[in-house]
Amino acid sequence: MPTILPAAKSSRTADFDQLNRREFLRWVGAGAVGLGLYHRSFAALAGPTAGVKQLRGIFPIAQTPFTPADKLDLAALVRQVEFIDRGGVQGFVWPQIASEWATLSEGERMEGMEAIGQAGRKLRPAVIMGVQGADLAAVRRYIAQAEKVGADAIISLPPAENADAASILKYYQEVGKSTSLPMFVQAVGDMSVDLILELYRTVPNMRYVKDEAGDPLARVGPLREKSHDEIKVFSGAHGRKLMEEMAAGFSGSMPAAGFADLYATTFDLWQAGKHDEARENHARTLQALESMLRFGTEGMKYVLVARGVFNTYAARKPVAGGFSKSAKLAVGAKPIQPLDDEGKKSLQALVDSLKPYLKA
Repeated sequence: MPTILPAAKSSRTADFDQLNRREFLRWVGAGAVGLGLYHRSFAALAGPTAGVKQLRGIFPIAQTPFTPADKLDLAALVRQVEFIDRGGVQGFVWPQIASEWATLSEGERMEGMEAIGQAGRKLRPAVIMGVQGADLAAVRRYIAQAEKVGADAIISLPPAENADAASILKYYQEVGKSTSLPMFVQAVGDMSVDLILELYRTVPNMRYVKDEAGDPLARVGPLREKSHDEIKVFSGAHGRKLMEEMAAGFSGSMPAAGFADLYATTFDLWQAGKHDEARENHARTLQALESMLRFGTEGMKYVLVARGVFNTYAARKPVAGGFSKSAKLAVGAKPIQPLDDEGKKSLQALVDSLKPYLKA
């Protein structure tokens, strides 16, 4: 099975040169604007560059903190970025499903992106900004803000959970035309391998996917092979199958933030060839994960309270519609228990028991 380690430079360069020529021939007829986007996109994606943060590793979907008055808590949001950095985690993603993005106003999202961007410039993790919105005009405003605050990439859910393939294709093509930032597609619902490959062929800056559609382990092989290993696949579902995913060539995972340092330790141990130690640490992480997810979003946020990052743990109620089926991926399929005093005590005890293994 292929590993998550990158291919040798000479092989990767050859693959890139082949892809480069193919994309050039297709895009040269699009005019100077399209060609300029092509060059900017591939300069960012061609390989490691001084000052460019690498999009590989553990990229937690950050939680959104609110004040007791139900306002966005910008100070706690920044503390979460700093917490991720202290934990040796490679990336930071906000706002997506587990971030309660659909409950946030446009003003809150703009302010949150600004605060994260300012904090993230001085820290190690790559910052990925979520840009899905009510319509393409809103999406473009979020993209402009992501560029303004110095995001390293963007990520977007499809335009609607039940959108057909043609609508999804057109949506991501329009998103891709709006920026030269690398783009993650968050694949949910019925998004097929063929659709993702068509996005790869027609959107030059789409080279990353968070795959939560179907069985990602069965899909990663065709995605890598048919894209000359240029599509980098990240998992969702809290990285429950992280061991199998790393062995199959996934580039990373996007779990919740509360135990992101545990996932980062597992990832680093695996890359160092310490596979038995990685498995042992991942087993520990999975036990903690299931205890946390019994309480849904409030449980994920209370772990951050117990770790000194957030002051509150309340979750907002989702708006009507939205990504109801996909939201289940954020907390798992089991029934959610109310987070009562006993639940808080159990989560605090869990965090205390894990202190020897936590970095942040």
